[in-house]
Amino acid sequence: MTAPTATTALLTLSHGSRHPEAAANVMALTHAAGELAGVLATAAHLEFNDPPLDEAARCLAAQGIREAVVVPLLFTEGYHQRIDVPEALAQASAASGVRLHQARGLGTGEDMARLLAERVPEGTDTVVLYSVGSSDERANAAVADLARRVGELAGCTAKVAYATRGERQPVEPDGNQEVVVPLFVSPGLLLDRLDEEAEHGGREPRQVLPPLGKALAGIVSHRYSEVARA
Repeated sequence: MTAPTATTALLTLSHGSRHPEAAANVMALTHAAGELAGVLATAAHLEFNDPPLDEAARCLAAQGIREAVVVPLLFTEGYHQRIDVPEALAQASAASGVRLHQARGLGTGEDMARLLAERVPEGTDTVVLYSVGSSDERANAAVADLARRVGELAGCTAKVAYATRGERQPVEPDGNQEVVVPLFVSPGLLLDRLDEEAEHGGREPRQVLPPLGKALAGIVSHRYSEVARA
């Protein structure tokens, strides 16, 4: 593969969400990452939101951009990362004429663990890493490993909850400071469910931190640079 050029743009590729605030949050993250990398940056989505990747690539082509690094806004090596993303890149490249280079996704590595641990408030007894969940058990295991590492870094107990697997976290005893850290890029309907369940359960909601949003800009910029500066 030919190496990317100095004018290579940054394209983020999210899964997409029906939440009304999701797309704007992804675009804000993308622009923040682009500013860090010092390059033109725009967002695309696999489904639910516009633009799809082929349309975003055609917009870049109309601006004279011939190459872009695509950073998938995905945390695990599940089906979307392994199958959907490469297929979307191939189709978009063919449709637009823009050479698209796939970067690593957000991942569950040490940089992500440190970012999440920094968000845990001092005095927290238990951190719950709240993930969408996957049909791929390897992906779920990677999230569980990430939760353990976040707990180590934050100096507290850690556990994981998967939104799509029907799991519910028990009510903690009084005095236990439990904080939910969402493994979400942007607001989502599954994340909203936490507050709804707390209200229906007739108890005070535990502290739920906001989605990661622009806090991911450094990681996205680094994923871009790994490919563009190689």
